[in-house]
Amino acid sequence: RNGSMKQHLSLAQTIRALVKILRGKPDIPPSLANDDLLRVILNRRSIRSFTNQPIPDDVFSAILEAGRLAPSTVNLQSWTFAVFDNEAWRQLFGHSIPFHGSRAVIVISDTFRYRQVLAEFTDCTLIEYTIWVMNALLAAMNMNIAAEALGVSSVMLSETGQSGVLDAKYLKGMLHLPVGCIPIMTIVFGYARGAYPPMPPKLPINQIVVHDVYQPRDNEELQSWLDQMIAGYNASHLGSSFQSQLNIYKSKMSQAENDLLELIFPPKK
Repeated sequence: RNGSMKQHLSLAQTIRALVKILRGKPDIPPSLANDDLLRVILNRRSIRSFTNQPIPDDVFSAILEAGRLAPSTVNLQSWTFAVFDNEAWRQLFGHSIPFHGSRAVIVISDTFRYRQVLAEFTDCTLIEYTIWVMNALLAAMNMNIAAEALGVSSVMLSETGQSGVLDAKYLKGMLHLPVGCIPIMTIVFGYARGAYPPMPPKLPINQIVVHDVYQPRDNEELQSWLDQMIAGYNASHLGSSFQSQLNIYKSKMSQAENDLLELIFPPKK
């Protein structure tokens, strides 16, 4: 049943979960072990501690170019990238980029731009919003992978420091975005401080792939994943817990949903 899995671990369960995390690694077929691009994709990690080394302009331009050339529905390129260095971010938001990153990109789902020339394209607001968010996320991932290939680390934020969709109304006001533009996330870029963390807990392939109709998942496998999530978060966030982080998201989601509905379906004047 949904929500029936245990949320608290004994010491023995915590140790077992942490050992599984430390032993986790990408499952790469031996024949592809030396593929450079595949290694970049599979070894990427979300980094939350950066050095003060600046990202060169040409490297950052290449990252943005990867976003610009991402695929999109009907090639409408329904995204806008609000780009910042630390000075610009501080001037707008009053503090440094989260985690002391060197650069930041707020990825915005943008239907306003193409509607300037395709005013009668569609009135299907919800499906239009869904598709254009999908497009913006493809662009975000393109930038994320391009950065990794260039030796630049990153993290994609939806909540930290009012940086993503859970604070869309706030960001929309700060960026003076017109109707049809919804902030989705902030990608923070920089050079990682210290070694990359281990691979986060991932469900085994047999839990995410179906070969015919959808089948209920194995609760033991799901509980093993949840145990690792709880143990890993608690170990890496001293003074906090996985449950407390879920509670933060839960407390913000209701207001964020109301705000998002207002942004997607603005009141008619």
